[in-house]
Order: sequence, then C-alpha cells, then structure tokens
Amino acid sequence: MTTTRFINASVIDTRAGCVLPGREVRIQDDCIVEVSDAPLGGEDDRIIDVKGHYLMPGLVDAHVHVTAITPNFALLETLSPFYVGAKSSELLEAMLMRGFTTVRDAGGADYGLANAVDEDSLIGPRLLYCGNALSQTGGHGDMRGPGQQTFEGCFCCAGLGRVCDGISEVRRAARDEIRKGATQIKIMASGGVSSPTDRIDSTQFSLEEIDAIVEEATAANIHTMAHAYTARAINRLIPRGVKTIEHGNLMDEESCRLFLEHDAYLTPTLSTYDALAKEGVAAGMAEHLQRKVFDVLEAGGKALEMAQKYGVKMLYGSDLLGRMQRHQLNEFHLRKDVVPADDLIRAATCNAADAFGYVGDFGEVIPGSRADLLVVRDNPLEDITALTDPEAQLLMIMKGGKVYREGGVALTTK
Repeated sequence: MTTTRFINASVIDTRAGCVLPGREVRIQDDCIVEVSDAPLGGEDDRIIDVKGHYLMPGLVDAHVHVTAITPNFALLETLSPFYVGAKSSELLEAMLMRGFTTVRDAGGADYGLANAVDEDSLIGPRLLYCGNALSQTGGHGDMRGPGQQTFEGCFCCAGLGRVCDGISEVRRAARDEIRKGATQIKIMASGGVSSPTDRIDSTQFSLEEIDAIVEEATAANIHTMAHAYTARAINRLIPRGVKTIEHGNLMDEESCRLFLEHDAYLTPTLSTYDALAKEGVAAGMAEHLQRKVFDVLEAGGKALEMAQKYGVKMLYGSDLLGRMQRHQLNEFHLRKDVVPADDLIRAATCNAADAFGYVGDFGEVIPGSRADLLVVRDNPLEDITALTDPEAQLLMIMKGGKVYREGGVALTTK
C-alpha cells in the first residue's frame, strides 16, 4: 500500500465554489481516504507540501475524439487502426499534461485504448468511451459522399460512427457497443458540420428508434449523449431520457425548460467552431464542410448565454479534431465572459461526474474519490485563466494516485 499526504493545501471545493485553506489530504493507492483541517498522523506517508497553493480535482473534458487525428472523417475511416492508435497516444498524453484526468470520448475510442491507458501502456486521462456513435443512413455518422453507393472500409475500424436503421438495428447496435464495454451510448440525432450529405437543421432517427437506444442504455445502467444542434432536435430528445446534449447551438427557451425539468446537461463546444473557422481547411477539413461551421458559430455564444441565464447545468467539452486539439483549454477563455469561474469549474469537474453517473468517484476532493488531483499555483476561482496555462500553473498532475508531472519550483516532496 502506497500512502501519500498533501499538507498546507488550499483545497478547491468544486460544489460550493470556495477555497478550504490549510487542509491535509491523504491518498492510499489510487483513492482519497481523508481530508482534514487538522494535522493527520502517518510517519510513513510520502509528504507533499503544497505550500498554500491550490489543490483541486483533475479536469474532465466531456466531449473529445481521441482517435480523430484528422478532421477529414472520410479519410480517417480508411487509415490503419494501428496508425490511428499510435497517433492517438500523442493526443492522449497532451490532454493529461493540460490537466485533464478524465475524458469522455464521443465516438471512435474503444476498450483497447481505454485498457491501454488504465495499464499505463499509454499515458493519458482515464478514458470513458461510447465506441462508435450510432447514426442513421445519411446521418452525421455516415461519411459516404452523395455519389458513393458502397463503403470500401468497415465501420468497425478507425471511424467514429456506425450506420443502423430501424428499431431492431439500432437496438442491436446499442447492445453491441454495450457488449464491448461502452460507458455511454452516443446518438447522432441531428445534422452536423463534418458529415457530407446531411443538413445542420435536420432531425435524425425516429422517436421509436431513439426510445429503443435509450432503453438499451438504461437497461445497462449507462447514459446516452446526443449530438444535436436545433431546438427541434433537442426538444424531442430530452423528454425521452437523453442525459446530455452535445453542442446545442440552436436551442430555444423551451429547450432550457426541458433541461431543467428532466435534469439533463448541455455540453457546449465553442472551441471547436472557433478553431474550425480559423484553421479547419488548413488542418485537413474539406472546404465545403468548413462552410457549414458558420451556420452555428455565432449561435453557440447566444446558446451559452441563454443556458446560463436559465440555470441549465453545463459540462466542459472541446470536440476538437486533429492538430486543433492543442486548443483544448480555449473553452475556458470562450466561456469566461458569460459563465462565472465557479460554474466553469463545476462544468469541468463535479457536474461531469453527476451527469455520467459517477457521483463521488471524481470531480471532488473528498474521501472515496479517485486521487485525480492538480496542484495549481494561483486560485482559479479568482481567475479561471489559471487553468489555461499548464506550463506555468500546474505544479503537479496526479491521476489515480500516481504523479505524472511534478515541475513546480514552489512544490517540495520528501
């Protein structure tokens, strides 16, 4: 048994949005076992003196694509899965070094990558995965062009989605992803930017198909996440039990009412639209698809303001693709003028645990939680941009009780 004790820590209470000064926190193996405002005994403990800096839970990105090594999804589906896995390892390690200790993959990752991270064969955040997102024919997960009648690859390789139609097919597809260990099921429920044959304002899947997918996820005690832009798409999903809506740029006030009524969560992904608008084509996205970004770019900011006004619970999501994943922390910058720092921190910590069904497992510095911890030089509750400069601000990164980065000059270990 390995025991570590943080002393002189200013703990960020993510739920209350406040600082708890002068705390000691004991870790046994991969779990927090004690948090105290008085000295804790333990002569054999490894001592980490935080020296008044800020101890907080690791960040959670609720919408990533760790296998999206290019924004050209049609190309991605033709690449060797071994090559994609190798390149994904670079993306995963960079995410952990930015302070993300848990990420929820929204299509593409599988049990192999998740297991490799758990075993430390790959360095990266804990990986929650849906496998392949479920898409109807011609939907957001169908990457065939309008003149392409067949698909040369296979939907079990390096793509992000699988096509299924009809109640029996979607039920089988959901069960298959659950069989492969999915921690959530992803539904492509409206048109999207990166898909070649659908429109942003379309709805996808019938209500009966959606019900079948949600029923299978519920039976397996996991949640559903749904890609949806318009109010028309969102407002038919939330009452059917979908837990998180991804993007939501074109939602309306009725959407906000439904979020509150059904205890659902919104995952805005402003950083990906900002990046795609600036460098999508240079990063490999087809120009005619990049033009679709401008249908939702400005609306995303308005949706964020509406959600904050009505008290919709939100998650932190980046949804970045390829080389643009380096902008993962930009979501804090894009939201900070609308969302207060305490709400932003909740979105990237305990809100995610609540939405995913992992209350108390991560996102808080409390006994029983995973020892996924960051030591931050400055107080992010006073200035959220402290979380956007990991080189200067992250004095330590711990995941599952193991230190992956220890570079702060003010931090001593003995």
